[in-house]
Amino acid sequence: MDETTRERAEGAPDGTTAAGTAGAGPASGSGSRDDSGPGPRDDSGSGSRDDSGSGSGSGSGEGSAAEALARRFDADRGHLRAVAYRMLGSLSEAEDAVQETWFKLSRTDVSGVANLTGWLTTVIGRVCLDMLRSRGSRREDPLDTYVPDPIVHIPGVGDPEHAAELTESVGLALLVVLETLSPAERLAFVLHDMFAVSFDEIARIVDRTPAATRQLASRARRRVQDADPGPGPDARRQREIADAFLAASQGGDFEGLLAVLDPDAVLRADGGPLLAGASKLVRGAEAIVRQALMYASFRNAALPLVVNGAPAVLGVVDGKPASLLAFTIAGDRIVRMHVLADPERLAALDIPEEALARAVYPD
Repeated sequence: MDETTRERAEGAPDGTTAAGTAGAGPASGSGSRDDSGPGPRDDSGSGSRDDSGSGSGSGSGEGSAAEALARRFDADRGHLRAVAYRMLGSLSEAEDAVQETWFKLSRTDVSGVANLTGWLTTVIGRVCLDMLRSRGSRREDPLDTYVPDPIVHIPGVGDPEHAAELTESVGLALLVVLETLSPAERLAFVLHDMFAVSFDEIARIVDRTPAATRQLASRARRRVQDADPGPGPDARRQREIADAFLAASQGGDFEGLLAVLDPDAVLRADGGPLLAGASKLVRGAEAIVRQALMYASFRNAALPLVVNGAPAVLGVVDGKPASLLAFTIAGDRIVRMHVLADPERLAALDIPEEALARAVYPD
């Protein structure tokens, strides 16, 4: 799609018929629940479903129309973050995409758009597609050890609404698979399979026919299904399995570790540019056990967390986050382990000091 065509499409895409309802909950809000948001960051964000504003007008009506549009955008901000997070796997980039979507909305007359949520969904999809293509041309970090940004919930800290959102958040294991897709495949899969956007509408974003767009989603779906570890037990049982792994690791219990690991389990550790030597990909239960036993003597204070709806633990050293270990559990075994050790990204999680103070040393 040339630049002129893209700008025309961005100015007034057709309304998306189903994107505003299916999978549209604000499941991917940032871990710190910062709702300062994009354009309507001031006192205009009330979350009301006022569809009267179009962003155009004159005199005193211009201000009220702009405020109504800001409120309307604020009502969809959680949905847009959810789309962008699934597209990008990065909380900061997702916020940038939401901000860019606001800019496009504020410069466009949408008075004739019947479904503004659908319009915004296609716009943010296009923004994310451009960001993915740009990222692909400059990315340096190896994908085999890349861990997407986690959405963190600390039990007992934060509002119940955010805790409920996490039960719907996409897991880190799926985000890792999405990273292996081409930008167009990822867009087609995320928008169609997760947010019920039609292939006709997606086709206009990727500048392909609906049939070709359907094939993009089909290829992506096969990749996702092939990597799907299967359903896990309930949250209580998952935490028990994670705790059993941690106890066996700290106790140097080889058999205990093997008992909770799937034979084909995979551990992915991401140290970022500052701790590149800590980045590694470990395959197989026995190899993971050897890694775990190597670090058994290092006893850091630990804080139990929930990351993307799954059990996790934050290692704390001198009152600061040192590592984040998240588990993916299927059946009754650990199938994936994601370790984030990048100091910069850990600091960006913005874990409250009072929560860090609750970290305890293992017995």
